[in-house]
Amino acid sequence: MARNVLGGELISCSSVPLTGFYRTGCCDTGPEDHGVHTICVIVNLEFLAFSKGAGNDLTTPRPELEFTGLKPGDQWCICALRWQEALEAGYAPPVILEATHEFSLEFVSLEDLTKHAFAI
Repeated sequence: MARNVLGGELISCSSVPLTGFYRTGCCDTGPEDHGVHTICVIVNLEFLAFSKGAGNDLTTPRPELEFTGLKPGDQWCICALRWQEALEAGYAPPVILEATHEFSLEFVSLEDLTKHAFAI
């Protein structure tokens, strides 16, 4: 059973849109997940613009990847290092701690995640 950053059971991040490296709805990770897609966020305009500017357009649909594109308010598993970059640039989106995989703590601090927590 995967654990979240609070030590509890990892809950689902989103089924619509279906997220996660393995497209299970959870921010689970494994050896194939080189991007470490472990932080569950609620995307907003500022983060989407930041991500696009950093080379990862999350708004444009990619049907060949079964990706419909994200809009503000969607929940999505993002890369731990991208969240850290967004934090340092002032664009960190809100985090759902209960749906954020504990492996994220290898890359970001619980203190920073908690400061940006969204209560569910």
